[in-house]
Amino acid sequence: MTRYHAAWVVPISVPPIRNGWVDLEDGVVSGFGSWIDRMPQLSFEVNLGSSIIMPGLTNAHTHLELSGLKGLVSRAENMPSWARKVIALTNDQELKPTTIATAADFVHQSGTALVGDISNTLASVAPLRKSSLDGVVFKEFLGFDERSQTDLLDQNFEKLIQNQGDRPRLSLAAHAPYSVSPSLFMALREVADSHSFSPLSVHLAESQAELDFLRHGTGPWRDILEERGRWDPMWTSQGECPVAYLDRLGWMRADTLIVHGVHLMASELDRLASVGATIVTCPRSNLWTGAGIPPISQFYASGVRVALGTDSLASAEDLNLFSEIYEVRKLAPDVPASLILRSATLNGAEALGFHGEYGAITVGRRCPLIAVSDAVGVNDVEEYLVSGIQPEQVKWLES
Repeated sequence: MTRYHAAWVVPISVPPIRNGWVDLEDGVVSGFGSWIDRMPQLSFEVNLGSSIIMPGLTNAHTHLELSGLKGLVSRAENMPSWARKVIALTNDQELKPTTIATAADFVHQSGTALVGDISNTLASVAPLRKSSLDGVVFKEFLGFDERSQTDLLDQNFEKLIQNQGDRPRLSLAAHAPYSVSPSLFMALREVADSHSFSPLSVHLAESQAELDFLRHGTGPWRDILEERGRWDPMWTSQGECPVAYLDRLGWMRADTLIVHGVHLMASELDRLASVGATIVTCPRSNLWTGAGIPPISQFYASGVRVALGTDSLASAEDLNLFSEIYEVRKLAPDVPASLILRSATLNGAEALGFHGEYGAITVGRRCPLIAVSDAVGVNDVEEYLVSGIQPEQVKWLES
C-alpha cells in the first residue's frame, strides 16, 4: 500500500479536500481523506507537495486511426467541406500502427486513463493493448445504400470476435444519419442487443447540413453520397429532427453515446435526458470543422449526462483532454467547474460502461490517479483544473 499526500485531493465523488491523502493498494483506492483525519502512518508514504491528486480523465470520443492526418486538414467553413478534405487524404494515407501508438501514448501522458475510440478498421486495437490506456473501441459502420446487411455484418462480426480481448473492450458505432441507411441502423441495434455489444456510438446533429438532409433530403451530404455512388434513390425524407429519426430506428437508449449534438433543440435534449443517453461534446473539433458552436450550457441545463472528447487530430490540435476542458469552460462560463470535471472523468467512464471503475476516488474502486503540479496558492482547485493544464504538469501515481 502507498499513501500519497498532496495540497488537494479532488475525488469527483465528493467535494475537493484540502491537504488530503489517498491510499492505493494494487491499483485500488483503499482510503482517502484530509490531513486532520489521516490514518496511522504507513511504511511507504509519498509527499507530492503542492500537487493535486485526481482520477485519470476519460476521453469519450476520439479517432486514433486518423492520427496520421495531424496538420494536414485545415479549418473549414462548414463540415461537408472539411469531410471532403479528409476523404481525399484518407484515400492516400496508410494506417500506421506506430502513428496510432504515438498518439495513444500522448493521450495517456496528458492525463487520460480511458478512451472511447472510433475505428473503421480496428487498427487501434493492437496499439491500445500495448499502451497504458483502457477503454472501448467502437467498430464504425458506414453504408447509406446498404439494404441487405447480412454479409456486411457477418464479415465484420467475425473481425470483432477475433479481436475481442480483455482490453480494450469492443462495441459498435454507426457513423451518422447521412452515411448509414435506416436498415443498417436497425441491424446494428439488433446485433448489439443479441450479442451484448454496449454502449453504442453515433455522430448526431453535428452540422446544419445534416439537419437539412434529414428534413428535405437535399444539400451537400446528398451531393457527396451521389458523387461516391452511395446514394439510395429509394430513401425519402420524413422531415424529422435527428433525435426523432434515431428514436424511430431504436437508437434512443441509455447506452447510446450521442457525439457532438451541436444543433440539437431543447426538446431533443429533453428526450435524451429522459432515456439516460449521453452527449459527448468535442467543441474544439466543432469549431475546426465548421460544424458550429455546441450549446454546452443548454446541455447541462437539460439534465442530460455530458461527457467530453477530443475527436481526432484531423480536427483538433492535440489529444490533451485538459485542453478540451478549458474550451468547455470558455464556452460555458456559467457551468460549475465541478460539473465539467465530472464530465471529463466519471460521466465518461460510466457512459463507456465502466461502472465502479475509473473516474472517481472512492474506496474499493480501481481508479488510476494523476497528480497535477504547480497548484501553489490555489484556493479554487476545481476552477484551476479547468483553466488549461499542460501534459508536463501531469504525473501518474503508482500503487
